[in-house]
Amino acid sequence: MAASDVLRAGRPGTATSGGPAPRPRRQYLGRRLTHHLILIIISLAFLAPFLVMITTAFKTSGDIFRVPPRLLPDRWVLGNFSEAVHAMPFLRYLANTVLLVVLNVAGTLISCPLVAYGLAKLHWRGRSPVFGTVLATMMLPAQVTFIPLYLLWDRLGAVGTLWPLIIPAFFGSPFYIFLLRQFFTGIPDSLREAGLIDGASELRVYLQLILPQAKAAIATVAVFQFVATWTDFLLPLIYLNSQENYTLSIGLYNFFGEHGVAWGPLMAACMIFTIPALVIFMVAQRYFIQGISVTGMK
Repeated sequence: MAASDVLRAGRPGTATSGGPAPRPRRQYLGRRLTHHLILIIISLAFLAPFLVMITTAFKTSGDIFRVPPRLLPDRWVLGNFSEAVHAMPFLRYLANTVLLVVLNVAGTLISCPLVAYGLAKLHWRGRSPVFGTVLATMMLPAQVTFIPLYLLWDRLGAVGTLWPLIIPAFFGSPFYIFLLRQFFTGIPDSLREAGLIDGASELRVYLQLILPQAKAAIATVAVFQFVATWTDFLLPLIYLNSQENYTLSIGLYNFFGEHGVAWGPLMAACMIFTIPALVIFMVAQRYFIQGISVTGMK
């Protein structure tokens, strides 16, 4: 046996051929296993309400109020879904919700990238104070502005219409502006300067050179705004007072009666209400994760 083999064999914690695995590797695998178990437990805790919602949507009234409760029903039924759709003007509420989502996403994608580009790439006097003001508005609770904004829209005669839920999106959102501004600062200034040298206008540089580089961040903002508008309950409740303008989130209140709650149809309606947001997230997941990771590193 060579001297090096003798020294390696005598060294503590070193595995020989056919011997046990090194202790550091065992500790590493143990830590990985522990971390994965913790993540699985946390994931199950977050998934539990969603699983209860899905299974309750397929339960009869007897299964829902069964003691002791069971996660899976004895008999799977589909009647809750038809009852959920017929319990309210579903198509009307769906059309109003889709209209709000489309206009809010469009307004956000028009206004926020433009403001973020001006704060990130254009050099003008007062840029830093304006950006600081934008950040400061993020610290202002939304509840503080509810009454002043309601009085403003009331004087404009817009309360009871969809306009208070549409117009603000075209004036930008501080969080989305900050998110996009952080992304734009990572794009080299030489790209913009090259476009200007070639004779392109500032608007053309923004549309044809900068925006194509920010697809991930823009997709992230679009997903955020879609989910926020689709699930918004408080603002439609404040501004809408006519049933023909109600959204799906307000329509869920139809299942709360004077003498109880129709839990089966309510969970079925919630399931229908949740599916579009899940589909949009799954479709844009790659861009969403990329946009969050890139803007977070700036």
